[in-house]
Amino acid sequence: MARLFGVDVPDLETDGLPLLWHWVYLLERPHQVDLGADGHPVRGVVPAPPAPGRRRMAAGGRVMRHGPLVVGRAATRRTEVVSLTEKEGRTGPLTFVVVRHTIVQGGAVKVVEEQDIVYRAAVAAGSRAEADAVTPVPLEPGEWSLPVDPTLLFRFSALTYNAHRIHYDRDYARDIEGYPGLVTHGPLQALAMAECVRRTGVVATAIDYRLVAPLFDHQGLVTRSTQAGSSREVSVRDLSGRITANGNVQAG
Repeated sequence: MARLFGVDVPDLETDGLPLLWHWVYLLERPHQVDLGADGHPVRGVVPAPPAPGRRRMAAGGRVMRHGPLVVGRAATRRTEVVSLTEKEGRTGPLTFVVVRHTIVQGGAVKVVEEQDIVYRAAVAAGSRAEADAVTPVPLEPGEWSLPVDPTLLFRFSALTYNAHRIHYDRDYARDIEGYPGLVTHGPLQALAMAECVRRTGVVATAIDYRLVAPLFDHQGLVTRSTQAGSSREVSVRDLSGRITANGNVQAG
């Protein structure tokens, strides 16, 4: 993870994992036969897809770090579905799922996370989109640019054991899902926001983030952190200035 983001390896045995770095630990490893056509598991996981062929998308989440989660000691993650809501959208049925992960180490709760997931209807066959040209705008104070390319997206998928093909299979993302390019992971954007704060020397203890627009590999990734009282307002934009994620990071 440190080499992917180009940062120093933190003291994992004393200070514990930085905020959101638990995403490379306690991973689900489904059997290959349990993966659907898009690479996501279709059975044996929480949450299970509400119906065959539905597209799974991350919408946001909240993570609270209650104490140091250290490397070298056993930990347990408990996963549960908190809520499930059915709605009707412009493109068809939508299923909103909130999943809670609780990580315990040494008898104490270290991390509590809630993930917001939405399942949408599959796009019509042949709904292929073309990539638009990106006109970069200069970086501003407080912004940090993370170069995005297929290699970075593949490495992050490998780190988090995420087999969703929209992140590494360009033909599938374009021809089947209708995207103009490889999709930059929502968790990658959230981690970039948390790391943007950590780069300033601040110890981040919580994040509340929303993914507001899709981000593709040819569009880059720029994070921004600004002081807002005891917290930091954070965001992700593409190279042209379009906001794709935003949130709030609490500092300890």
